Order: sequence, then structure tokens, then C-alpha cells
Amino acid sequence: MPLAAAAHPSPALPHWDETPQDLGAAVREIKAALRSRIEASGRTVAEVFAAAERRVEARIAEIEADRERGDQVWPVLEYDAIRAGAVTPQDVAKLRRRGCLVVRGHFPREQALDWDAGIVDYVERNRFFETYRGPGDDFFGSVGSKPEIYPVYWSQAQMQARQSERMATVQSFLNAQWRHTSADGTRWFDPDRDALYPDRIRRRPPGTDSAGLGTHCDPGTLDLWMTREYQKAFRHVFDGSVEEYDPWDPAHRTTGPQYPGSTMCSAFRTFQGWTALSDMAADQGVLHTVPVPEVMAYLLLRPLLPDVPEDSMCGVTVNQVFPVTKRWHPMLYRALTPIPDVRAGDSVWWHCDMIHSVAPVTGQQGWGNVMYIPAAPWCARNERYAAEVRDAFVSGSSPSDFPAEHYERTWEGRFTPDRLNATGRSGLALD
Repeated sequence: MPLAAAAHPSPALPHWDETPQDLGAAVREIKAALRSRIEASGRTVAEVFAAAERRVEARIAEIEADRERGDQVWPVLEYDAIRAGAVTPQDVAKLRRRGCLVVRGHFPREQALDWDAGIVDYVERNRFFETYRGPGDDFFGSVGSKPEIYPVYWSQAQMQARQSERMATVQSFLNAQWRHTSADGTRWFDPDRDALYPDRIRRRPPGTDSAGLGTHCDPGTLDLWMTREYQKAFRHVFDGSVEEYDPWDPAHRTTGPQYPGSTMCSAFRTFQGWTALSDMAADQGVLHTVPVPEVMAYLLLRPLLPDVPEDSMCGVTVNQVFPVTKRWHPMLYRALTPIPDVRAGDSVWWHCDMIHSVAPVTGQQGWGNVMYIPAAPWCARNERYAAEVRDAFVSGSSPSDFPAEHYERTWEGRFTPDRLNATGRSGLALD
């Protein structure tokens, strides 16, 4: 059957560029409209979903075959190869197929350990543990340790890593995996300039019992179905031509709005990422992903099937992360894969749509310390957020994407504007 062979003109979709007041009514309306739009292509919703499911199933079968052969599921590259432009076509193909990457030696190990020690000094000198008020959000509060996620953004270590040449090199390499310019010449982002997206720190001490984080993804919630720009971004998912959906096409993702919420990200990230500040074994409560970049098409179509209540999007709603559950998505759990062992100075990256979780651990062996630094290329959406980041940076405030805890406003030893290099100034649009 021809793809999207429009037997009838595609009906327009309703859209809400701000969060609908009546979520249940909006969900019912958009589901009916999406079904009509898909069926106008000459295919049924079930046929289109089955095509998306087959594509994901093929990737899962590849992952299972890799495991059986004892092959590494996660791609691993040396920083020196990235810096030298010596990454092989085979390695690039695996990165794009899996949508995730470990960069070995991204920073020298001693540098990462020094950063970790510097963070300890920074928080202790400023009596963080005496003034800590508990987790500022429900999601990361679920990990259970006291604290595990530090609401700290402006330490010397974090800012040095964010503005370093080594970080910019890897971010540019990852951004370049996306088709950042459309055939009509529209340039959706600049792959060689990143916004300095500030995020937090995780420090998990030896002996910790941690509940981990449930399986989820982060690009948005109901806005993925309901806003005009995301409807354009996922046009092939919603018009019956799902085989043409390209998870590496950023068209319209970098311009539109996002529904506000306690777990939202105002920036467009090509890859989420963190840099290891300690050595970590793969069985010690580490990051897991479903390394299938195409999975978003499956997730977006799943609520349109008849076994899902009409006012439900398989548990997706505002002010929460996008859940991936065994009730609605059981096949995906077959592909859930931990990162390999990492050493301090390695970095870990995963496609912004990728399903991920953090495994629980009892009596953790060794430290589990990371600082979260993504790849967030310069685009209209990130430029807007950069203005808010600048203000938070200068005042030592918590960035607006995160709970308003503001511990660092009066802290001694905070990274200051005079320490910014050219990359840092560019990432904050200070020039």
C-alpha cells in the first residue's frame, strides 16, 4: 500500500499552544482528530501503528542478538578519535542506530576527580547540608537518599566543564548527527554553538540504598500531540506515512512552545548527557536506556488504539514525566540496557527522545557521582531560555526550569562572569 496515499485531504488538527483547561476533553478531541487524519491517508490506525511497531521490534531483535553474541549494545568512542575526526563510518552508523554513546576519556580522570573534590568543598564550605530543605521536586525526590540530587548549578567544576573546549568538541559531534538543515534551506539549529544549559549534580555515596528512577522519556508531555509545532515535527507519525519518520530530523522542534511543568525542559537538547565524577560499575544503580531512537513514533501512536480509554494517553499528563510502563509498552522492556562500566572523566549521552531509567541499588559499592551536561545547540528555543539562564547565573539563582531553591545566591566560591571564556559567553549570549 502506498504511504500516505491521501484518499482524502488531510483534516486539520486542533491545537492548544497553552495547556488546555479541560485536559480530558482535549485528549478526547485530539485523539479523534488524529485518527481521522491517519485514516484520510487510506490506512487504518492499526496498520500505521503496526508499521511503527515492526520498526521498533526489528531494533529490539538486533539488541537481543548483540547480547547473545556478547557484543556491547552501547556504542563506545574515545574522545581522541572524536577530536581528531577519526570516528569510523561504522561507529557513526552504530551511534545513529542506537541513539546513545559513552565517550571514554572525555576529560582526564584526575581532572574529573578534582572537580568532584571541588564540589564537596564548595557545598561544605557553604553549609549546604545544614541548610538543605529536602527535594524540590517530586520526581527526583523519589530516589530516597538525603540528598542524592544536589540543587547546585554554579560551581567552578560545572561551569569549567560546560565551557570547556573538550565539551564543545563532543557536543558539536553529537549535534552533527541530526539533520539540522532542511531541504528547503531552513536551518533549525547551529551544530557548532551550544547553549550553556545548567543542570544539577548527583552524588550517591557508598552503601546507599536508592529506589532509582522509573522508566520514562523527557521531550514533553501532552504538548507532543497538542501543539502546532510538535504536530508538524511528528507529521509523518500523524499523517499515515510513519515509515518516513526520522528521529534525527529537528524540524519544528526548536521553535514551538512547551507546556510548563515541574519536570519540563525549556531547551531543545539533541542529546541528554552527564559526565562521570567517579568510577561506576554497570550493576550499581546506573542509567539504563531503550536504545531505539525511533521509539517516539510507537509511543505517540499507542494511545490511539482501542484498548486505551478515550480520555487517556497511556498515563501521559502535564506536570509529570512521560511514563513508559509494562501495562502499555511491555515489548520495550526487552531492550532496556545499562551503560557499560565507566570511569571518572567519561561522559554518557542519549538521544533526547530516548526512554531511560536509573536502576535501584542496595548497598551501593563505590561512589556514583555525575554532573548533568547535555548537548543543547543554539536555536530559537534555546536563545529564549538563555536570557533566563543569564539572569540566574549572575544572581546565583536556581534556573527557571528547576525548583526555586536558590541556595547559591550568597555562596562563597561561586563561578563568576569574569571567569567565562569565549565559549561560555557565547553559550549565554553575552557578546
